[in-house]
Amino acid sequence: MKTIALAGALTLCVAVGMSGCGQPRGVKGDENGPSPLTEAEIRLIEGADSVMYVLDVADPEDSVILRAASQDFRDKDLQGEVFKTLAAKMLATVNAPEQGGVGIAAPQVGINRRLIVVQRLDKAGEPFEIYPNVRLDSLYGDLVKGREGCLSVPPFRGLVPRWTKAIVSYKDPETLETRRDTIAGFTAVIFQHEVDHLDGVLYIDRADSVFVDEDWKRERVSFDSLGRYKKPAILRESRDF
Repeated sequence: MKTIALAGALTLCVAVGMSGCGQPRGVKGDENGPSPLTEAEIRLIEGADSVMYVLDVADPEDSVILRAASQDFRDKDLQGEVFKTLAAKMLATVNAPEQGGVGIAAPQVGINRRLIVVQRLDKAGEPFEIYPNVRLDSLYGDLVKGREGCLSVPPFRGLVPRWTKAIVSYKDPETLETRRDTIAGFTAVIFQHEVDHLDGVLYIDRADSVFVDEDWKRERVSFDSLGRYKKPAILRESRDF
């Protein structure tokens, strides 16, 4: 996560993505459960730099991925080396100076699987933690509007209504047990934002208004001059566009 009127946000969404602001495009999986990691997914995960390219909704090819629904990982894949590599690279990416986020979702790095990284601002040391096969089981408390941004929607921010409390469930990749956690405050907002990504939803779809963050815009210009946002060939090579 990181005024044009709301109409501006809708224009942005319709103009840049083949799937627009409609229902998310589905991702095929086995009727009996999630499908194995594909060769294309493995190639992208293993071939990407340690700091991965973050997809931008303004890029039509990227938008197709960002607007797709994501599927779970198989238990076997959760305990494999490729999953560990993806988790490590997502952690490195969200912590990179040119990104500096408090959360990131797998679709943002080109993988339509249910995995998010969240900075637990509600815990001592504010650690970043991974949540595979994550779901929002319950949202409650108060519905409060707050500012949000997104690494995939630069350099905009918006005023978004979110619930103040959430109950989340996810699969522990070590024990394969399903765990539940009750989250409150801004950390609950981060979870809602990141889980939305897994369903092909961006914060601009929920925002009352969006606006350009001029400071963030200038910061990105500086990093862009260093080639930090260049789209790697491996991303296009691993997709059937």
